Amino acid sequence: MTDKNRNLVVRVATVVVLLPGVLWLIWRGGLPFAFLIAGATALCALELNQLPGGPVTGAAAISVAGAFVLPLVYEGTIQGASESAVLTAVVIGAFADALLFEREIPSAPRRVALAVLGAAYPGLLLAALIPLRQLPRGEWWILLALTVTWLNDTFAYFAGRAFGRRKLYERISPGKTWEGALGGAAGSIAGALVVSRIWIPELPPTGAVLIGAGAAVLGPFGDLSESMLKRAFGAKDSSRLLPGHGGLLDRIDALLFNAPFVLLCARLLT
Repeated sequence: MTDKNRNLVVRVATVVVLLPGVLWLIWRGGLPFAFLIAGATALCALELNQLPGGPVTGAAAISVAGAFVLPLVYEGTIQGASESAVLTAVVIGAFADALLFEREIPSAPRRVALAVLGAAYPGLLLAALIPLRQLPRGEWWILLALTVTWLNDTFAYFAGRAFGRRKLYERISPGKTWEGALGGAAGSIAGALVVSRIWIPELPPTGAVLIGAGAAVLGPFGDLSESMLKRAFGAKDSSRLLPGHGGLLDRIDALLFNAPFVLLCARLLT
């Protein structure tokens, strides 16, 4: 078995182990689902803050806390709190940590910036899944967002391996090709049509095609954006949390950009 095929087996095994629990929490909705999203955003914030390496700083801890709280604010669990209040606290806390504990002044801006980005990037974008879940048939809208994201990634992977010739954006991700991107678009559009036909009948086929096509653009954009951050710090993966996948941020980078888009489409098209 080649290394590529062995890695694919590990990736599939990881999904098989984790997917049932995730699907159950999506079906439950409410506070259990909000805590799932909060835990995921906190882990992503930690991975992002640790890209430069070294010990966990106070700013990183503040970032993780902010990322955890943001989805709970969306759920309405924390009364009187707002997204802007959480991010304000993260900014002030990160600056305070840098002022008190950062010995190298030239490193202070990066310390603060990573803390704020770590809270806002996953904390705001992934939290879009919470109002999406609160919609009528919300569990199926979540399934739609996951389907268009992961089918895009899967079809792009196999189409790229089979037909990939022309590089998509070699400076950031040498493995991605235009042929893979086209295959991914076909997968996300087909997935959107199937999910909408079976579980979201109020979504017209043209709307499903729009969501699939939009995800085929935004998903790779999210993937490339996270790859840019990793490349800036010389990191191959955001962490080693998920066997075969790298870190959690590596696994959901495309979903971070697709989730707000699907929420917007759900509100406008139905």
